[in-house]
Amino acid sequence: MPDIYLRRRNITKSTSRHLKKHASNVTSQFGEDGIIQAIIDIIGAKNNWCVEFGAWDGKYLSNTWTLLNDRNWSGVLIEGNADRVAKLEEAHRGGNVTVKNAFVGWSGDNTLDAILSDTAIPQDFDLLSIDIDGNDFHVWKEIRKYEPRIVVIEFNPTASNQLYFVQDPDPDINQGCSLLALIELGKLKGYELVCTTIINAFFVIKELFPLIGIDDNSIDAMHEEEITAEICHGYDGTVFAAGHTRLNWHGIALTQEDYQLLPKNMRKYPG
Repeated sequence: MPDIYLRRRNITKSTSRHLKKHASNVTSQFGEDGIIQAIIDIIGAKNNWCVEFGAWDGKYLSNTWTLLNDRNWSGVLIEGNADRVAKLEEAHRGGNVTVKNAFVGWSGDNTLDAILSDTAIPQDFDLLSIDIDGNDFHVWKEIRKYEPRIVVIEFNPTASNQLYFVQDPDPDINQGCSLLALIELGKLKGYELVCTTIINAFFVIKELFPLIGIDDNSIDAMHEEEITAEICHGYDGTVFAAGHTRLNWHGIALTQEDYQLLPKNMRKYPG
């Protein structure tokens, strides 16, 4: 086998990652609870309203549970699975939480704008958490009426910082999008990146960004790639891979042979 490995880039030594030191979990997965609270401590809460979807049962891997239950926030929780909706309603019984049984999409009555239209939530509510394992980009793109002050949104962590990738807008596809794609969309919508975990990006509305005190929020300064892979190919057509060479969500390790398009007898330099 040839000598091949992936050397990770050094992250810029600046204030770019200072929010990560606040990472901690109550119900979140990768420290989002602590980072969200740190951002709120810096920019302040304007109305103490939040939205999360898919909300699951309201607690499992939730980014809003602590705000709604420990800090008396109001919120709208949206979940497409009817059984989970029943658990949501039970978990938040007696609180100021509106539960919606819906799949958030990017057109017509399925947009977040439409789903929130009959609730009491203000247009500039404090926090939006998007985690639907695929069409997150398309859903955020089509939010036009509401302007949450903080947006937490999932990206595909196997995409490198240099890769712009957005899956097709299709409810039957679960592929996700790259962080780079979300950063570009965020800028178009008036948001700036302030932190990342391995799988979530944190944005604040542009006019609040100076309060965070970040001197460089370029993608390489903000995010350290952890489970990306790179490929190259030899002059003979052999494909080489290095880095996180596995189908992450299926738990399947990939060998060098799994990447080959040509059978061995065809891997020859054509010159």
